[in-house]
Amino acid sequence: MRRYLRMLVLCLGCGFCSLLYSLNQFAVNLEEEASGDGGKLKAAATSWLTVSKRIAGKGARSVGPKESPGGPDRYRLMKTQSSDTMHLAVVACGERLEETITMIKSAIIFSIQPLQFHIFAEDQLHHSFKNILDGWKFLQTFNYIIYPITFPTENAAEWKKLFKPCASQRLFLPLILKEVDSLLYVDTDILFLRPVDDIWSLLKKFNSTQIAAMAPEHEEPRIGWYNRFARHPYYGKTGINSGVMLMNMTRMRRKYFKNDMTTARLQWGEILMPLLKKYKLNITWGDQDLLNIMFFHNPESLFVFPCQWNYRPDHCIYGSNCREAEEEGIFILHGNRGVYHDDKQPVFRAVYEALRNCSFEDDKVHSLLHPLELELQKTVHTYCGRIHKIFMKQLTKSIRDNYVRSSKER
Repeated sequence: MRRYLRMLVLCLGCGFCSLLYSLNQFAVNLEEEASGDGGKLKAAATSWLTVSKRIAGKGARSVGPKESPGGPDRYRLMKTQSSDTMHLAVVACGERLEETITMIKSAIIFSIQPLQFHIFAEDQLHHSFKNILDGWKFLQTFNYIIYPITFPTENAAEWKKLFKPCASQRLFLPLILKEVDSLLYVDTDILFLRPVDDIWSLLKKFNSTQIAAMAPEHEEPRIGWYNRFARHPYYGKTGINSGVMLMNMTRMRRKYFKNDMTTARLQWGEILMPLLKKYKLNITWGDQDLLNIMFFHNPESLFVFPCQWNYRPDHCIYGSNCREAEEEGIFILHGNRGVYHDDKQPVFRAVYEALRNCSFEDDKVHSLLHPLELELQKTVHTYCGRIHKIFMKQLTKSIRDNYVRSSKER
């Protein structure tokens, strides 16, 4: 009799579990029908997110003489890393070593608070970066970590060749650098003409909805690219340029983004692959176009800073059109179009070569400012050269401020 009772209880238990499973499946089907394609997109993103977790765990690699027993450790050139440390990321592939080193040098020369560099580079560049940066360890003002270029396994080749080699790596920084709260990403062809501290301070100006800051792609719509040629949504009147991108990555990882693929909002790691699949035949500037699409649908999330924080040849080759730079000078110089390496815009090249050739021990007034001023006077035959004083204004101020700080510390 007891045996029959046990069998009866077992059968009732199995029946109850089957009923619960059926009800659960019914509820899931109703939810998917209500949300359209949202369920499919999130499911498609699941495998991608699994890969991104592996990237975060394995992809980061420090380079330096000291490694902990459990694996690579950060290479510290500073004695300590404080809460005031500013995090700066750059992605270098191909023939970008010299540009990247010059950018890093310009950041170190003028900045006040300590810097932590996150350098994403092709494997063949790691040794050269290490040799050069180790030679600057006497400064004790920065740390660096060198990472391999890493994309999700699925569609890795497609991500890598998007626009320029490795350029889309920046899209994955919030997912790879999970322990970093805020980050300044810059292209290799960036030069700081005033302290990184100044753009870093803009993080405090973000309102509660803003997660990132960039400058407009153009100031003058008549020469704008996005408003004349884009075949996809873009932010504002003329789009945004992602060569200088300040990010609150904690907010970026938490945010659910509105989009035109589903009524469901998607997180950063969920939205990238669906965006690429939908727009890959319509985008020209790769990852920058994807960012424009994202902020078109989420304009409240973007803080727009003026053109002087991302000053490019487009701001002067057809005549000056960056009013803020005319008034206060250039804060950050962006030498896109390869202008540091040809003679088309000699004023950009002159500034680049002056910073490339100067050393940390030099008297900056006599070794950098005076020779550069003479070189810039030779560029007045170009539109950009005619306003060469705006290239000197902040640079001069930064060097003088440096001298004042140094004299007070003595």
